[in-house]
Amino acid sequence: MIAEALPEVPPTSWDFNENEPIADGLFAIALLGGGNRNEAWLAWDGRLRSPVVVKLIRPHLVWDLQARDTLVREASLLARLQHPAIVRSYSVALAGRRPHLVLEALDGPRLSTLLRRFGPLAPEQVVPLALNVASALAYMHDQGYVHLDVKPRNLIMGATPRVIDLGIARHLDEIATLTAPIGTVGYMAPEQSTRANLEQIGPWTDVWGLSVTLYESVSGRMPFTAGFDESGPPMATPPLLDKRVPEPIREVIRAGLEIEPSARPRLPDLIDTLEELYPDARAVARRRIRRRHR
Repeated sequence: MIAEALPEVPPTSWDFNENEPIADGLFAIALLGGGNRNEAWLAWDGRLRSPVVVKLIRPHLVWDLQARDTLVREASLLARLQHPAIVRSYSVALAGRRPHLVLEALDGPRLSTLLRRFGPLAPEQVVPLALNVASALAYMHDQGYVHLDVKPRNLIMGATPRVIDLGIARHLDEIATLTAPIGTVGYMAPEQSTRANLEQIGPWTDVWGLSVTLYESVSGRMPFTAGFDESGPPMATPPLLDKRVPEPIREVIRAGLEIEPSARPRLPDLIDTLEELYPDARAVARRRIRRRHR
């Protein structure tokens, strides 16, 4: 009896060697990480003559329609959004065996990496972080989009903190088409987590994600010990933050973690509050720009 050859199973990672071509003009440098559908590689772009980040669909999902749609969605959204605190996109390629998105290579670690290696941020570091991220989110909201995945892993801590990974972002007109929870467990607002409440998703949903991120940033722990599901929230309020965190910052975070979406502050109001806590924000930004252009 002749055994039938088993079909070849595609690998789950591209596993490039250094300097191996990813696509025409793109050469692998190092693997940066990835998620369920994609992986990100630092690469050299021969046309730009600069390092870039190449976000590829994983090999075994190259023909997965949902993975492709997510890549196209992110590319289209980044082409529309131009903000100093949002990563830039250079190109997208769906043809060929390696569908990918070419992104700006940002100088700095992820916030999640900093927290894991060095522990919580000092309060004076949290306010400028919050201001930059809030400004990017407010801009997205003005354009009609919500990010839906605000978390330390999606924030790059350079001279200006930058928001990355808009793969699951949605236009507000698309909210009604959602049929399942969307986001990352632990950072998802209650309305993201239950099918019955998906229609409540809106700008206030990103306020929740930002507030969870800030809570984790100043405390080193998550505000809730469990996610939300169809049975409802695991607790009504998160544990109180340490009193070493100034009361105004604690209040900003607490307000953003209201279970009821309508009870959370609007991002413009949140930004006004943060600017009062960091009155020199604009002066600091001007000095930073002057230093760059001397």
